[in-house]
Amino acid sequence: MEDPKKELATMKRKASEIASKIHDIVEDTLWSEYRDLRPLTEQIIKAIDEYHEFKKANNL
Repeated sequence: MEDPKKELATMKRKASEIASKIHDIVEDTLWSEYRDLRPLTEQIIKAIDEYHEFKKANNL
């Protein structure tokens, strides 16, 4: 198993990448890509929930 701190950092990076996609849509293409927001928000909520669960489970 990978170092828990590195795995946590990877999880955080993945959530940040989703947030960046949401930001780009809101800033640049809201009126044409607004339908992409719902699946992205579902993904980010899941990613952050998993991050917090992992953090708690590994006492980080």
